[in-house]
Amino acid sequence: METNTSTYFQNMNLRQTKRQQGNLVIEGIPEIPVELSDRLDQYQSIREAFLVDWLKNDDGLLIATRFGESTQFHTVTHPGGVRRQVTFFSEPVYKGCVCPAPHTNGFLFAKDIGGNEAFQFYYFDLDTGAYKMHTDGISRNDHGLWSNNGRSFIYASTSRNGIDHDLYVCRPHDGGAPYLVMQGEGYWYPVAWSPDDQFVAIAHYQSVSHHALYILHLKSGRLIDIGCDKQNVACKGAQWSLDGKKLYYTSDEQSEHNQIYCYDFDTHSSACITPHIVWDVEALAISPDGLTLAIAVNENGISHLYLMNMSTYQLRPVKKIPEGIINQLKWKPSGQKLALSINRPTSPSDVYVYDLEHRKTTRWTYSETGGLDPDTFCAPQLIHYPTFDTIDHYPRMIPAYLYMPREEKQRYPVLIYIHGGPESQYRPEFSPIFQYYLNELGIAVIAPNVRGSTGYGKHFLKLDNGYKREDSVYDIGKLIDWIESNPQLDASRVAVMGGSYGGYMVLASMTHFNQRLRCGIDIVGISNFVTFLENTQSYRRDIRRIEYGDERDPSMRRHLERISPTANAHKITKPMLIVQGLNDPRVPASEAEQMLRAIRRNGGEAWYLLAKDEGHGFRKKSNRDYYSKAVILFLQRFLLE
Repeated sequence: METNTSTYFQNMNLRQTKRQQGNLVIEGIPEIPVELSDRLDQYQSIREAFLVDWLKNDDGLLIATRFGESTQFHTVTHPGGVRRQVTFFSEPVYKGCVCPAPHTNGFLFAKDIGGNEAFQFYYFDLDTGAYKMHTDGISRNDHGLWSNNGRSFIYASTSRNGIDHDLYVCRPHDGGAPYLVMQGEGYWYPVAWSPDDQFVAIAHYQSVSHHALYILHLKSGRLIDIGCDKQNVACKGAQWSLDGKKLYYTSDEQSEHNQIYCYDFDTHSSACITPHIVWDVEALAISPDGLTLAIAVNENGISHLYLMNMSTYQLRPVKKIPEGIINQLKWKPSGQKLALSINRPTSPSDVYVYDLEHRKTTRWTYSETGGLDPDTFCAPQLIHYPTFDTIDHYPRMIPAYLYMPREEKQRYPVLIYIHGGPESQYRPEFSPIFQYYLNELGIAVIAPNVRGSTGYGKHFLKLDNGYKREDSVYDIGKLIDWIESNPQLDASRVAVMGGSYGGYMVLASMTHFNQRLRCGIDIVGISNFVTFLENTQSYRRDIRRIEYGDERDPSMRRHLERISPTANAHKITKPMLIVQGLNDPRVPASEAEQMLRAIRRNGGEAWYLLAKDEGHGFRKKSNRDYYSKAVILFLQRFLLE
């Protein structure tokens, strides 16, 4: 949905005066005290480094990190080496991959404008510093993958009709225009090229629980069905064997979780090769010689790395790496080294390389912590609390991560942080702002994975679909009960915070549990499911209807209208902070606007922060800095006082 700025403000008709600070529009938020800014700046200056790809000619690694306003690409030539910045855009960059073609030295990457998520693909030449866009500048483009010979890249694009994701191939070194190789209905995207570049494994995403894989023959356009397009089955993460006769992928067909399957092109059959894995396999990467498969498994929110011998399918756990969350796996093209990013609860993301021959891990980047002592950072504890329903006559248990401040206090105020998605999972990644809440404000933070979260099996994932939507909200009510039973926590001072679907959960919690909460912070949240489904970008609409329900069905429409926070805003009497990006293609700014009006119309207090150069969340440092200060001031005033 496109939102015109002038029309937007004409329609606001709000009682509170506005002021503008750069691209931020601020309503009801007091001036930020200088002393708050000074201390927070250290936490806001913490950096992270993320693996992108191996550079050619043993030149080191391409990484992504932020030195200025936004995340950019840098190179690192050796462990602990200086990060040399190579891109200098005002907008953040995404998803780089180095071109494998001989006699080239560059990489493909994506970038959008102002958070609109209309990503365009560019080729950046590392020798000259020149770059060129290879997509149309208008449509949404994603999942760019180089062929093995580096002459072409394939990607998904909405350029045909703005709704469906078709597949295109581009030959950037030849100067030709991209051409259509597969036209499909819905969301299709490429996953992996075959070794001879004649075929591409492609995915058709229909919902989080219905995710199919096919093989596309590029020359003829023929689709090969490998038999995994089944209801209530999610298949993804494909990797080819070196001879091109087998395809390895993940599937939950025979389990609650994603396991590894092998499709054999000679026998046209699939078989599970890891039936003993009882958590989700989340990443696969096969070594250049085809002998080893690196596997990341999400075990209760923490990543564990395994190496599989492809001759015997035997697994070996890799123990000599820091425990945390693995965000990327990349084999060095010319050797037995595996690069990966690891994010730990008490340490920002950094890049490591595991040497298979010597079974040794080397840290390549050392991200700054703003001058703060990392030993003061707090790690969370995994807890489980009972909710309202039962399994086999026992209470269903909801997993959550509990962060407790180091400073000893009789009882701690509590911030409940609810993740988005809803098909997502809170995982204990490093969060500078959480560390500020803990160390500077003395607030305990609880991050639950309510029903509907990923990572706990496909049955748990579906427990909030359609008419069951509010069951996930009741999980928050039971978390408040658990807080009341914990003598270390102050149940009279509890706040809720969340973004996107988590923003809906905040608003719904405030309507259901208003008297038990002090305040709420809604970040790019859904306030009305009907208007959200009607106004979210068209390429997302049908996928979201599977999760939330189809608003075109009269019965479902009545249900969605009944449970929407806008219909229950009169129940909110506690203060709210609402945060929104004007260019958000997922949850349009109108969702924040109508909720703000409803709360204020009923006499409630609501602070409002709008960024005109952001989308679904704040990605620019200056915007995030102010946003964090506003959140802290809000918590100081309404949770701590």
